[in-house]
Amino acid sequence: MVHVLSGRTLLHPTDPERSRTFYGEQLGLGVYREFGTGPERGTVYFLGGGFLEVSGRSETPPSPAVQLWMQVADVTAAHEELVAKGVEIVRPPVKEPWGLIEMWITDPDGCRIVLVEVPEDHPIRFRPGI
Repeated sequence: MVHVLSGRTLLHPTDPERSRTFYGEQLGLGVYREFGTGPERGTVYFLGGGFLEVSGRSETPPSPAVQLWMQVADVTAAHEELVAKGVEIVRPPVKEPWGLIEMWITDPDGCRIVLVEVPEDHPIRFRPGI
């Protein structure tokens, strides 16, 4: 069996500086490490249990099939903070039929990001009898 120690999602943005501004300043993700030099240098951000690496450059934005799922403690507070920072909100927080509270945004290249709050009484947090 493969013993995975950590993982990361790699994004090659069309405009690396714009993406670093979005992830580092607007979303406020903490920097795990940086490497290289110049405009296409790499920045790896903490992403809860994983990492998000923004490095290199791509001529085309990512496929719509690529989406990021980020769990936050309070999606309403995240919404207010992101609106104040000028982040375009695709869909404000909504409690979904499956019980999660979700808000959707996009990064500068159109990569869809869902910010999710898991309510304390949701089965993801607790399953009686198990």
